[in-house]
Amino acid sequence: MSLHSQSSGRASAQAAGAPATAGLTLARVGALVVLAGLLAVPFLLYPVFLMKVLCFALFACAFNLLIGFGGLLSFGHAAFFGSAAYVTAHAVKVWGWSPELGILLGTLAAALLGLVFGIIAIRRQGIYFAMITLALSQMVYFLALQLPFTHGEDGIQAVPRGVLFGVFDLNNPLEMYYTVLGVFLIGFFIIWRAVHSPFGQVLKAIRENEARAISLGYRTDRYKLLAFVLSATLAGLAGGTKAIVFQLATLTDVTWQMSGEVVLMTLLGGMGTLTGPVIGAALVVTLENYLAATSLPVPVVIGCIFVVCVLVFRRGIAGEIAARFGKQSRNV
Repeated sequence: MSLHSQSSGRASAQAAGAPATAGLTLARVGALVVLAGLLAVPFLLYPVFLMKVLCFALFACAFNLLIGFGGLLSFGHAAFFGSAAYVTAHAVKVWGWSPELGILLGTLAAALLGLVFGIIAIRRQGIYFAMITLALSQMVYFLALQLPFTHGEDGIQAVPRGVLFGVFDLNNPLEMYYTVLGVFLIGFFIIWRAVHSPFGQVLKAIRENEARAISLGYRTDRYKLLAFVLSATLAGLAGGTKAIVFQLATLTDVTWQMSGEVVLMTLLGGMGTLTGPVIGAALVVTLENYLAATSLPVPVVIGCIFVVCVLVFRRGIAGEIAARFGKQSRNV
């Protein structure tokens, strides 16, 4: 090989690697800008509203891990969200546990419930899987309605926020907000790491063609069960945190409407994207918050927006932005 051809090859490799390096740098800069905005935004907007957005964003991200990357549609994720809220609220209010231990216990309860649900449902596919998760979730709803510690329709009210690690007073809105932000970032990092790991690649392969993944030697049921349990655990983390934020755990957290709402958030933002569920959750919570003070029917307005997004943004808001940005990069 001549010296000229070697130098040409190196130049081509450098040219190919330049866009990837530039894209990585741009992503890091964007992440830092978003993080700075999240740190500053409680001084501009109502902290409780922001905490609600973060809790539901984590819930939607957890659900998206299952449907967007595993191809498994669950209609019962409210069971994990709500059960963790009840367990956390009971542990903190009745047993006098600290908020971090209460949230941890609620998260573990959701993980255990996810394991039970997964073992029962994971062997079915498509609509059968979705209907089994819905039926199991309704069982949790009726248990929450009947068990004494949940207080039925009244729920568990006046849950004390307490002091985090014996240092941070969560009755202070700013300290509570930064705690919720920390929980969200930890949960989001776990999802990001899972998606970009070998486990995440196998999960995507199962989503695209499970028969092919089986033929390659992967035990797909184990991967799907692990994804289901991880998704349930993070949904429980969101639910337990939400119980501390609002000092309340009610039947609303375990209804099938809550499961439908998280599906809506994920589809609006962009299924199979990391940031899509965050955008969808922020959109839905914002609409619910600001339209509640008007005479407009909130479900109808959100439903109309959903129809428009399905017709115009078939990949969701984040999905369409990513697709168009990718097209422009290739054209350049």
